[in-house]
Amino acid sequence: MKPLISMSTTMGAKRPESKPVIGPKSRVLLTGKSNGILADKIFKVLLILCALSVLAMVVLIVLELWNQSVLSRTAFGWRFFIGTDWDPVQGLFGARPFIYGTLVSSFLGLFIAVPLGIGVAMYMTEMCPRALRGFISFMVELLAAIPSVVYGLWGIFVLAPLMRTYIQPFLAKYFGWTGLFEGPIYGVGMLAAGVILAIMIVPFISSITREVMLAVPQTQREAVLALGATRWEMVRLGVLRNARAGVFGGIILALGRALGETMAVTMLIGNRPEIAKSLFAPGYTMASVIANEFTEATEDLYLHALVEIGLALFLVTIIVNVFAQLLIWSITRGHKAGAHA
Repeated sequence: MKPLISMSTTMGAKRPESKPVIGPKSRVLLTGKSNGILADKIFKVLLILCALSVLAMVVLIVLELWNQSVLSRTAFGWRFFIGTDWDPVQGLFGARPFIYGTLVSSFLGLFIAVPLGIGVAMYMTEMCPRALRGFISFMVELLAAIPSVVYGLWGIFVLAPLMRTYIQPFLAKYFGWTGLFEGPIYGVGMLAAGVILAIMIVPFISSITREVMLAVPQTQREAVLALGATRWEMVRLGVLRNARAGVFGGIILALGRALGETMAVTMLIGNRPEIAKSLFAPGYTMASVIANEFTEATEDLYLHALVEIGLALFLVTIIVNVFAQLLIWSITRGHKAGAHA
């Protein structure tokens, strides 16, 4: 019986708690987990810094433009943006002709480029043979890589003579009654600047539209065709309607490029600060006047007026993009980008 008592006593007694044994592999796993948590925190901080750096750059640009235009803002106030006089000799500065030239040339280029760019994208995604698709896509993207000054030279030696000899006389003859195509024919002017801008922004619209159209599921196309739709109805209802948010994004990007374009527009717009109804008349843009006259600004007021034009260009860009975002929201509200409306 003694062994039994000993056994029961042993069984009833509390055993000392055993500590977990951490082997070499467990130590490696714990160390790796702690290192991973630290790496995640560093990664998160770096991403936050990257995001804040963009905001910081925008704020610094605005502050610099604001500080370097203090003389012009003090002398003219808000009248600077509605004034039409630009006379550095007498110290009179008004930016309305430049704002007008920037908006008219940009929207004219957009008016020409949007149907052309969307048409090219529709052909490459829906109708182009596979053997030609890569070549045409490469040529379209090559247009975006051509320097602006090369476009300007081509415009002077090729586009301007064509406009002066053929296009502008034709428009004046058949559409002069509108008031948009009348007056002396120079070859250069607002219309020529709009055409060169259209050529420059077509690749942006076409490339982005093509990518968003390719993102539309193939089953969407097959479903629309199965309902008896034609190819045009399939593209219009099944593809473009689902890709409209991306298409408008490409148009916004192209508009941003057109608003800030400098060299090609400077070489073709005529560079005269006036507001004219006719598209044949010369004009001036905000980017062009800064590029042309910044080195000639010997007086502080003149220099500050040019910097304030840069501030105005910045504000116009912001307003146009906000308006475009509101337009996108009004079209796509309540619908996801890939959802059927």
